[in-house]
Amino acid sequence: MLSNTAQLFHHVSSLIDHVSYFLNAAPLASVALFTLAVIFVWFVSSSTWQYYRLRHFDGPVLAEISNFWLFKSVDSGRSYLDFWEVTQKYGTIARVGLNDLVTDDPAFVKHMCNVKTDYRRSSWYDGMRFNPTSNNCLSTRDETAHTALRSKMAAGYAGRDVDNIEAKIDTNVREFMGLLGRYADRKAPVDLGRKVQYFTLDVISDIAYGAPFGFVETDTDVYEYIKTTEKNLPMVMVVTVFPWLLRLLNNPILKGLLPSAKDKLGFGRIMSIAKDVAAERFKPDVKAERDMLGSFIRHGLTQTESESEILLQIAAGSDTTASAIRSTMLELCANPDILRKLRQEIASANIAGDVISDSEAKVLPYLQAVIKEGFRIFPPIAGLMSKEVPPQGDTWNGVFIPGGTRVGYSIWAITRRRDVWGQDALEFRPERWLNVSPDKLKDMESTLDLIFSYGRWLCLGKSIALIELNKVFVEGTR
Repeated sequence: MLSNTAQLFHHVSSLIDHVSYFLNAAPLASVALFTLAVIFVWFVSSSTWQYYRLRHFDGPVLAEISNFWLFKSVDSGRSYLDFWEVTQKYGTIARVGLNDLVTDDPAFVKHMCNVKTDYRRSSWYDGMRFNPTSNNCLSTRDETAHTALRSKMAAGYAGRDVDNIEAKIDTNVREFMGLLGRYADRKAPVDLGRKVQYFTLDVISDIAYGAPFGFVETDTDVYEYIKTTEKNLPMVMVVTVFPWLLRLLNNPILKGLLPSAKDKLGFGRIMSIAKDVAAERFKPDVKAERDMLGSFIRHGLTQTESESEILLQIAAGSDTTASAIRSTMLELCANPDILRKLRQEIASANIAGDVISDSEAKVLPYLQAVIKEGFRIFPPIAGLMSKEVPPQGDTWNGVFIPGGTRVGYSIWAITRRRDVWGQDALEFRPERWLNVSPDKLKDMESTLDLIFSYGRWLCLGKSIALIELNKVFVEGTR
């Protein structure tokens, strides 16, 4: 045994000596050619091994032999459609990359995300690190750290020790309606999609740390935040698929390409604001505020964690809610009969104040059906949110999935499954949520809730988003 080991060591040492001699003696061009050859051999062998691991899953040919199909899809901005089409063509679990699968099976998604699951967040979540140097609750992959973060923020998101969340939303609704009213008075065209994003950004900044950014008040893209975000969003989605790009961009040579708190405009300016707001709250003897950030700090959030969570609230909390409002309003405008029914229900409702309360809105069945159907027909989350299969692998419906595989889910495909939603699943029809059996309604609602993730990774901001929607559709249509 020792003799064999000694011989192996001798052969390896000899090979290293030969390679070292070649690198030292050969011309630079030869060394470069040799390096390229080694990289090529590594790439081919790695790709072949990855292909072999998942060969029993079908998908686009290019996705089976490389990650180029996945890159092209997320870079195009239509990945949500591509993933839906893939599941339609290749099955409920399909291949979209060398180590990536996508599913439209709601039961499988719940299996991956339940509180006792062995699945973990995959490297996809590294791309959700809005501050490149620190994690937030969404990008944190370590389960112990993630659980600790959620426990510090749960009370704030639930509003248990935050003053006047609904009142602040009401104030921002009034400001938003006033802005639209001014356009109407002038009979001027208005870009409703853009103004909606002004509204959601002001709401989240107001309830998160006590003051709206002023998008609605100034009727401008403050700090050119929206312009910069829209420009850079495709790159963010590419990083979720290729997280090594984030490490590359953090290299000192390329770091200047990333947003910085020194920037005067764009996302970097928002980073600077987050840094300043957090620093102000951690000054000695500062008065504890009764807003969400104050709640987070009272429950143990550090200054660095506070900066990251402010960024997450702004980037994720505003855009998703704005998408839900815009898409649902578009459907209401395109379906006058549905809009008429909604207006009739609102007109007959007993609304006490000038802005409907959350509790009043929750008892309006057609309004709730419209909100649910809006989420279903255009889910505001398009990313894969991939989870990593546990090291020992997993078997689902008799099919083995190797450990380490990234499995994402297409929420667009899930909300179009005819076995859940009926043969008219492609139509915007709020009536599907009414006059349905309790069991069927429960199944539909639990499937729709996957928009907000599930189990241990359920979105903390869900309740706040629903309050905004309950109010804006009433005030915007009556």
